[in-house]
Parts: sequence; structure tokens; C-alpha cells
Amino acid sequence: MRLRPVIAALAALPVAFCLREQVPLIADHGKLEGAAVDKHAPSYRKALLDLHRNLVSIPSISGAELDVGRWLVDYLVSKNFRTDVQFVAPREGTPDGAQRFNVLAWPGQYDDPRPRVLLSSHIDVVPPFIEYGIEDGPVTKDTVIRGRGSVDAKAAVAAMTIAVEELVAARRVKKDDVMLVFVVGEEVAGDGMITFSDAALARDEPASWHSVIFGEPTESKLVCGHKGALFCDLKATGLASHSGYPWLGKSANELLIHAVAKILETDLGSSELYGNTTFNLGLMQGGVASNVVAASAVGSFGARVAIGPEKDGHLIVKKRIQAVLDEVDKDAFEMDCRPGYGTVDCNCDVEGFETLTVNYGTDVANLKGNFTRYLYGPGSILVAHGENEALTVGDLESAVENYGKLIEHALSQKN
Repeated sequence: MRLRPVIAALAALPVAFCLREQVPLIADHGKLEGAAVDKHAPSYRKALLDLHRNLVSIPSISGAELDVGRWLVDYLVSKNFRTDVQFVAPREGTPDGAQRFNVLAWPGQYDDPRPRVLLSSHIDVVPPFIEYGIEDGPVTKDTVIRGRGSVDAKAAVAAMTIAVEELVAARRVKKDDVMLVFVVGEEVAGDGMITFSDAALARDEPASWHSVIFGEPTESKLVCGHKGALFCDLKATGLASHSGYPWLGKSANELLIHAVAKILETDLGSSELYGNTTFNLGLMQGGVASNVVAASAVGSFGARVAIGPEKDGHLIVKKRIQAVLDEVDKDAFEMDCRPGYGTVDCNCDVEGFETLTVNYGTDVANLKGNFTRYLYGPGSILVAHGENEALTVGDLESAVENYGKLIEHALSQKN
């Protein structure tokens, strides 16, 4: 895998990276002092908690990931990783003049590594920023850690990194067999992973990796697959009139409401493994005043697709939604959809792991190629994106051990 032609140099950033021994973002370790007191704690507990704390403490809402990316590169260099960055186009929320980039790191010494296994998660988070916090008292495996991204997905970033550090230090893996790929934009459009994938496909040689381990909150279980996704904007066009004479107009609001009600009653597709396709109208806006029949209305919806195949299962769902719209009013609706996908299967045949399927989408479908896919991570999706996002120290430590097991399992498989 040749990286240099597709990955920009660090010096190209508007503000230079500080490539030196890592200095924690928060100088006072405070409550983390107790991390070393627990005689049952793994040797890496303090390093893991410091890394996780620093990542969570840096705001990185999608589009504005520059600061956490800089810090992460600095940290990885201090731990003797080779690092590079891969620039991603600005998007809504990116400050003027700021850069966005994926962080790539590997423990080997080659400029152009050919890793057999990738570990990937994302460094962007959903709004709003919530400060890092850790429960009072001595730090044990039951100590609770809170903050935006503490689960989704900076927990995976921290645990993956420490797992690779531990395996390399113990010489349980060859340095050049693994690479970390931490991407931006997963929470909004997957543009970080799409950029990485497009660059890999554009190379003049096939990708070296035969396995990729993706990190998301999975309740510390190995995921057998997840639902697909279809996200669209829906516009309804009507005819304005005085609300005292509504028969002279045509309400776009009523059209939109009627259509959504029928969609919710429609079987959009189901399967034994993934259940029913679900539909959520997340945004809706229409009309100009309460005494005017609305001439236009717009809505944005997300469908979690329960049918395959991965390549075009979402198109089947789109066709069924379009049929409902045509039934309501063939001429009134326009639907504009982003790239989607059907159900996504992952490998969960690894000894020692509980398994499950999940309803949310991930970057798994955004990385194209022929390789084995694993999806695992600490924490629960049920608290991710919420004001009470949190997990325990034990969750993080179990993830370090389990990422290690997954890396060794993947490396044991034939190419």
C-alpha cells in the first residue's frame, strides 16, 4: 500500500504540529491518581484513562475535528508510531480556514506500510459538547466516566490504540501487520471513511489488508451485522390560498403529513435477522403563516433498512416510499436521497464473544473492498448521543483486551 501519493504531509497544516513528548491536555490528573492504587488494575489503566480523558476533553463536533486530530497525531508520535494525515473536504460546521483530516498511524518503520489488519473508528462526535467527568472516589473497574464522545466513539479510539501498544510491546504482533485509521465525519456523512476508501481504490496496487476491525458502541459484544440506511430530503409542492377558503388552494403541509402517515403504515421491508425497516421523519418545515394555505413543505427522513443486499437494499425501500408518494399525489413530491446501503453483514464467528445485531449505521459500508469485517466496541448505543453518555473503566479495559483478541484472531486467518 503506497501512502505518500495520497496522504498530505503534516507540514501542510496551517498551524504546525508539536511533534514532541505528549503533554496531557489537562495537567492536573486529579481523580485519576487513584487509578494505580487498585491492585487488580491492568498495568495500562492509567495510560488508557489519560488517553481517553484527553480525547473526550477536546471538542470535535463533526466538521470541526482539527484540534482533536492534532492532539492525537502528537500523542501517537510520542508513542513511536509513524503517522500521516489524509485531508478531507470541509463541510458545514468547519471553521473558516480550518482543516479536516483522517489520522493514520502504524507502529512499524516503513514509509509505505502494507498492514494485514486495520483498526478503525471515528474522532468526530454529535453536538452538543459535554465536558469530561469521572466519578468521585478511588478508580475501580466500576467507576463511571461521562462526557460527549466518552462512548461514541472515543472509547474505541483509546482502547484500540492501547491494545496495539500492548501487543507490540509484548511482541505478540509484528509492527508492520497493523494500522490505525481514525476518521472524521462518521456522524454526518461518512466522508472521512469515503475519502480513505476512494484513495485506497485509486491506487495502482490492491489493498494489503485482509481484515478490518471497526469500533462503535456494541455493549462489548461482537456484531453479526447492522441495518442499512436511506436518508432523504422530501419536498411537497402545493398551492397557496387564504385559509378561510382552503378549497382554493392545496396544502403542502397536509400532503406531507398524509404521505408520512401512509409510509408509517407501509411494510417497507423486513427480515428475520434485522426485523422491520423503520422510518423517522426527523425534520419538517412548511408554510409561511397560520392563515395561509402552505404552498410548500419540506421534510428530512431517515430509514433504517432491514433488507439486503448491501449494494442496493436501500433502493428497494426507496422505491416503496416513492410508490406511497405517487399514491398520495403523483405530481406533488420530490425526493432527494444521499448514498445509502442495504443490510451490512459482519463476521462474528470468533470464540469467546457474545454476539448481536444492531439498528444503527456505521462506516463499515463506506470502506469498499474484499476483506473480513469485524464490528466491536465498549459502551452502549442507548446512551450515545444523549446527555447521559457514559461508560465504566471496566468497559474500556475489557475493550483493550478484546481488541487484542480480535487483532490476533484476524492475523491468524489466511489472506
